[in-house]
Amino acid sequence: MTIEEFLTPILILVGFIVAGYALRFVLNVYVTRLTSKTKTKIDDTIIDAIKGPIVVIFLIMGIRFALERATFVPTEITEHLPTISYLLIILIATLVTARIVVGILKYFGTVRPNIRTLVPTLQKLIRIIVYFVAFVLILDALGIQVTALVAAFGIGGLAVAFALQGTLSEFFAGIYIMSDRPVRVGDYVELESGRKGYVIDVGWRSTRIRELPNNIIVVPNSKLAGSIITNFYLPEPEMATLVQVGVAYSSDLEKVERVTIDVGKKVLKKVTGGVPEFEPFIRYHTFSDFSINFTVILRVKEFVDKYLITHEFVKELHKRYKKEGIEIPFPIRTVYMRK
Repeated sequence: MTIEEFLTPILILVGFIVAGYALRFVLNVYVTRLTSKTKTKIDDTIIDAIKGPIVVIFLIMGIRFALERATFVPTEITEHLPTISYLLIILIATLVTARIVVGILKYFGTVRPNIRTLVPTLQKLIRIIVYFVAFVLILDALGIQVTALVAAFGIGGLAVAFALQGTLSEFFAGIYIMSDRPVRVGDYVELESGRKGYVIDVGWRSTRIRELPNNIIVVPNSKLAGSIITNFYLPEPEMATLVQVGVAYSSDLEKVERVTIDVGKKVLKKVTGGVPEFEPFIRYHTFSDFSINFTVILRVKEFVDKYLITHEFVKELHKRYKKEGIEIPFPIRTVYMRK
């Protein structure tokens, strides 16, 4: 054996190890510096997952190519080196992929608390899928026919899907609700049935809504995803509240408007839940049987605040109309008697 034959495998191995550590250094110093400036933590999760195993992958490749160039290694060993290195890299890539996906799911569970309950289930599901794909790739690398195995798993999966059709329907509807977010935890919503309440939990099977009397409505996710929902917190909780008022035909409508707006301003500034900087306004709309009707538009910070604002506004308006001599008429019917 010459010195060149002895040194060549060593130089190849050392070269791959140096390249692995050099790439790890670049990831640690330069790429990490760039990812730290981004708002998301997904890129940090990916870098943390790959910067360690990448040295091991370079080491495996270095050992493979070094042994292939070593003349003192028997042919029976070198001919299996590509398969062995491929299997080891698959195992490492499987662990890295599972770690990245789990890290990303944990991140989304942190930034979106309403999907936190789904994270453990999704982690297990993703791990099973990743490990199954790696298992199939390993069998294929070993020369084992995997077509029948994949077909068997496909048939078994279909059987399980049919057996759990209802459960899976609720599960995927829950994922849709959490991703599309038509409702979120803390939102005040009205269901198609007319029942209203705060969303307190979006689970993998059902969504729980607490009504104002403090009772809980449990709605299956598939029902919720397929129904019309009014979300009083989208695009924001602040909203208008309308109060219907009627005054006598003999009223000075300019004065009625001025007095009503003044009362509305004072109520919004004084009562908790009102938007103090909002300018109330009115719109006359109907000549009814015994009164001229109009709508007063006020603004509240969220849906439930409208009850107290309306309550105080009606009291103050009644008091002020009485003081200003503005009449709120009773229903009147004029009866003509034929002689």
